[in-house]
Amino acid sequence: MKAEKVRNLTDDELNHQERELNDQLFKLKFQLNMGQTESLKKMRGLRKDIARVKTIARERELAAAREKK
Repeated sequence: MKAEKVRNLTDDELNHQERELNDQLFKLKFQLNMGQTESLKKMRGLRKDIARVKTIARERELAAAREKK
């Protein structure tokens, strides 16, 4: 997922996307521990996507805080 695509999401969509990505990561970790999958590449990608979503959400929080001042 590209940062541009994430920036176009609303705050609610951003929260939903973060929850969805966390669920996917949890399922992959569970499968990895059970020996059903070896998709480390996909796990890395999911972690990076979660980081992108969190970063953009934090940028919006900081921008809103600056506007209040």
